[in-house]
Amino acid sequence: MKNLIRFDWAIKRLLRNKANFGILEGFLSELLEEDIKIQDILESESNRMTSTNKLNRVDLLVKNSKGELIIIEIQNDYQADYLLRMLFGTSKLIIENMDEGMPYSKVKKIISIHIVYFNLGVGQDYIYYGATNFWGKRKNDQLKLSKQEQEIFQADEISKIHPQYYIIKVDDFDNASKDTLDEWIHFLKTQEISDTTQAKGLKEAKEKLNYLQLSPDERKDYERFVSDWRDNEGIIVGNFNKGKYEGEIVGKEKGKEEMVLQVAKNCIKKGMDISLISELTGLREYEIGLIAAEL
Repeated sequence: MKNLIRFDWAIKRLLRNKANFGILEGFLSELLEEDIKIQDILESESNRMTSTNKLNRVDLLVKNSKGELIIIEIQNDYQADYLLRMLFGTSKLIIENMDEGMPYSKVKKIISIHIVYFNLGVGQDYIYYGATNFWGKRKNDQLKLSKQEQEIFQADEISKIHPQYYIIKVDDFDNASKDTLDEWIHFLKTQEISDTTQAKGLKEAKEKLNYLQLSPDERKDYERFVSDWRDNEGIIVGNFNKGKYEGEIVGKEKGKEEMVLQVAKNCIKKGMDISLISELTGLREYEIGLIAAEL
């Protein structure tokens, strides 16, 4: 077992503790490229400590010092509709944080961060960012906020008041750290942190997310989590291999059928006797008759 624990388990157990906010603040500051201070950890859909927590997805809902809501979600297993799930999550969060009669100008800004360990979409990068901007259909200009709107929203761009999305495709990272954010992604992928790291929060993570620093109860819980996670991975790999094997068999059988049909068609075109075609292909004479009728 590696000395440093998995980030998804840490989110469930350790990073909700105010004493460890510096780790999360470091990660968020590196990703969002601004100094992030956490005001509070809020209750979200799946960070409740229950025995039914799923292995494949964990999340943490953070409120920063500016009142913005930041959701950090880690997804381990493939989910075909995940991009729409991201949309649903932010929409649900906006509604849940609106009081009756509250003006729209008070809608909370949502930053949605997704750390995924499966192939999501097609692209060459491993860090993706998405925000809303509006472009003119005729003039091709970008819609801007007026001075009055900037004062109301306390923002200089429309993209800064609508939800913003970040996707980190961990498995696509090549392990070559080019900057401090890459050092964080390297940790997310390998559970390793360099002694010389300069990334915000990582030195604290190296100390506090060390397996040897866990209490006996925390160690048992973590070991059980890792064991369950490995079992889950084994089931996924096993089902994939089984499906691949069965698909190959079906494919081979289908290929044989198509080859037999083509041979039968060629024989019919050459005017060969139906009984001889049946003997060569194994097809019944009435099946050959149906094939001939279609030619």
